[in-house]
Amino acid sequence: MNLLLPLIVAAPLLLGTALTAWAAGDERPSRRRLCAATAAAVAGSAFLMLLALAPTALSGTVLLWQAEWVPGIGLNLGFRLDALAWMFAALITGIGLLVILYAAYYLHDEDPVRRFYPALMLFMAAMLGIVLSDNLLLLVVFWELTSISSFLLIGYWGRLEESRQGARMALAVTGGGGLALLGGVVLLGQIAGTYELSAMLARADAILAHPWYPAALVLVLLGCFTKSAQVPFHFWLPQAMAAPTPVSAYLHSATMVKAGLFLLLRLDAVIGGSALFEGLVATAGLVTMVFAAAVAIFRHDLKGLLAYSTVSHLGLVTFLIGLASPLATVAAVFHILNHAAFKAALFMSAGIVDHETGTRDMRRLGGLFAAMPVVGTLVMLAGAAMAGLPPFNGFISKEMMLDEALRAPGSGLWGSLGGLVPVLATLGGLFSAAYSLRLVHDTFFGAPAKDLPHPHPHEPPWGMKAPVLLLVGVCILVGLLPMAVAGPLVGAVSAAVLALAGGAALYAAMMRGGWLHRAPAGPVQAKALFWWLSDRLFELAGRFTQRVESRSLQSYAAWMVGAVVVVAAWALTAPAGEAPATGLRPRQEASPLAVVVWLLLLAAAGATVLLQHRRVVAVVLAGAVGLVASLSFLSLSAPDLAMTQISVDVVSTVLLLMGLALLPPLARAESAPWRRWRDGALALAGGGGIAWLTWLVLTRDFGSISWYFLENAVPKGGGTNLVNVILVDFRGYDTWGEITVLGIAGVGVLALLDGLRARRPATDEAGRAWSFAQPPLMLRQVARLVLPLALVVSVFVFWRGHGLPGGGFIAGLVTAVALVLQYMAGGQGWAEGLLHAGGGTRYTRWIGSGLLIAGLCGAGALLLGRPFLTSAHGHPVLPVLGEAPLATAAIFDLGVYITVVGATMLMLAALAAATKEGPRRVAAAGGRA
Repeated sequence: MNLLLPLIVAAPLLLGTALTAWAAGDERPSRRRLCAATAAAVAGSAFLMLLALAPTALSGTVLLWQAEWVPGIGLNLGFRLDALAWMFAALITGIGLLVILYAAYYLHDEDPVRRFYPALMLFMAAMLGIVLSDNLLLLVVFWELTSISSFLLIGYWGRLEESRQGARMALAVTGGGGLALLGGVVLLGQIAGTYELSAMLARADAILAHPWYPAALVLVLLGCFTKSAQVPFHFWLPQAMAAPTPVSAYLHSATMVKAGLFLLLRLDAVIGGSALFEGLVATAGLVTMVFAAAVAIFRHDLKGLLAYSTVSHLGLVTFLIGLASPLATVAAVFHILNHAAFKAALFMSAGIVDHETGTRDMRRLGGLFAAMPVVGTLVMLAGAAMAGLPPFNGFISKEMMLDEALRAPGSGLWGSLGGLVPVLATLGGLFSAAYSLRLVHDTFFGAPAKDLPHPHPHEPPWGMKAPVLLLVGVCILVGLLPMAVAGPLVGAVSAAVLALAGGAALYAAMMRGGWLHRAPAGPVQAKALFWWLSDRLFELAGRFTQRVESRSLQSYAAWMVGAVVVVAAWALTAPAGEAPATGLRPRQEASPLAVVVWLLLLAAAGATVLLQHRRVVAVVLAGAVGLVASLSFLSLSAPDLAMTQISVDVVSTVLLLMGLALLPPLARAESAPWRRWRDGALALAGGGGIAWLTWLVLTRDFGSISWYFLENAVPKGGGTNLVNVILVDFRGYDTWGEITVLGIAGVGVLALLDGLRARRPATDEAGRAWSFAQPPLMLRQVARLVLPLALVVSVFVFWRGHGLPGGGFIAGLVTAVALVLQYMAGGQGWAEGLLHAGGGTRYTRWIGSGLLIAGLCGAGALLLGRPFLTSAHGHPVLPVLGEAPLATAAIFDLGVYITVVGATMLMLAALAAATKEGPRRVAAAGGRA
């Protein structure tokens, strides 16, 4: 059963994002329905898996699933399911399923679902990762993933300025809070000696007593308060209303804004229990509840009012968590459930009103109950729950909050000012009743609406009403069943009557003469303040950039090399006795061949410096330096490195020569004499320093770790080629990162050169006409013979790589060299037609396929409870072939092979496309180019 925990997260993260992107297809109606159905199926499957685990989790048993990921820094894949995690996960998947159904009817035909549902699946997976993570570093990873995915969802309508602004604001605030949370988690991990929550819970006393506790607490609270929109970080949430209504309903009811509340509840046993925790959390929650409720009354936008009401209710829950009493915690959890139900229903209803009338401005709405009686009834019921009227669910949790507020002065909160706590709590309840009444009355009653963008509103399809009906039913059902529990509270909390009656009276007074509809905005708007600060920050950054940015790569390199030289010189030239000295390791005599090779290296390097302005010559000389390096590897018994070096040298030389074809053959001298002297001094200092450091290292004895790889290569890696076993097994994660960087570099080259077309001159320096219409016959014939031979060699090098020198990287370079030759012999059009490259763009699929294969190979180990990229191996005896050494590392190596070939060919195709346009006609050319 524990294996279901990673599957619950993996379902939307892997299957959901991939399948919905595929199902969207060409955005035909049938494909749009298939995409929505796919998303619903994935969310439903995650919800069913949670239901299967419900009896165990709700009985008090804690389910754990652990797998190593990056154990060196304490980052492991650890998932934990208890009652709290189950409740939040059920909200995320259950309401997510309703949102998907609602969105299928809400989105217009021009709204691309291929961007909506994959982002929604990614967001769902990130939220599930937060509530199920047992490792706090893993929780931070998912925490930041919610910021990224919410940025995509809020900015879904990128054509709208308010959508782009809301997305940037949400990312800036919640992303910044995530960095603070990371700092707090790191401090907690250092104090407790672990990042596993299951182990940290047992060390709560040591954490509270540690001098770092206040700093860790403040950093964690910053992360929670920014995510859950507590004052003064509340302003991003109303601006997020620019998102489509399904996104707003999901963010505000069950997901992103609840993440901070979940973390407060999750870490309450670790960082709670102190006066500092209770004072900060309860104060922030109470201030947020009252302030946001007051502001909500003056919002004219339906979603704006609901957004500030969400901020207020988040403050209510935060206030209850800060009170730190058992009943307050129960009330907090209960109100999270209640708020999810009625707020999702109200946001969906607001979307229906907007969908049918074309506006959300309550000053233009009114009298809609006659046109939409079903929707009006549902909004009245959900609004009553939000206001805290009996017999709805919001009534019970609101009464519990007021009861706890009355007890707060006795607990010492706010000291001599503790009497203000119940007063402010009652005031917050009064304001909530007022804005709830305004929401219902201004939209569905009063004077009939006029000048609506859609003048004939009507009931929406049942696909949009059904989720609202279900959620309102939950509000009523939860409110009716526990009335026996709520009964004693009604008698104890007389402030509730004052809150409800006062709220109604306040709304009536503010609406007298239509004053509320004409009420001006406040003198200071948080949104305007944020953008003013943002503009000043960018202005300051621009001024700083203008002062330090010379747009000269030579200058940047000089500063970097100079800084390194200064730091290194400080260490290498320390006073006698402190500076590192030459070691006592015996020297070895250099062979005559080694001396010759060194002299060749010095000559090539010196010639490269002297002839740097002759670009082609400099590249060839740099290739000679690479050749000497490969010979050095070969002499030191490192054939894998030698093969890799020579292959990289060939490919990089060809790519550089193609790039240089876009530039003049001679580079003009740009440096002043003093700069050349400066560069020469830095080069000598840098090179001399590296040489001296290398000499210090080579003359000292050292402890080798090669014995570990020699002993474990066969039993743990299943191969005798240590280099390859290290690359694909022991350090496979590094290799995966390196091929990812290689793929990004290839896509970066494509992005930089996309659309670039360079015109070649009609003639060269000797007056010969440029023409590539007919490649040399001999080259074409040789290329056709080389390609199949190179592919055979690639297969041979690939399969022998785990036991003998070779592997996927070298095989990929061999294949790339052969394919490069096809481009040179037949031209770009012929070569891409031969490879079915689709104009070169299909190489991006090669890169993606290679990375996916490599990643799935590592994920397979995780599913079996082993560390990421752990290799399985064996030596089965096959008919005819006999004993065959097999290892799953070969699958990973295949991903490396495909990625290397794809990235190399993508760069080649991008460079070739830049010179594809024919030359200009020049009258004096004497021929056709």
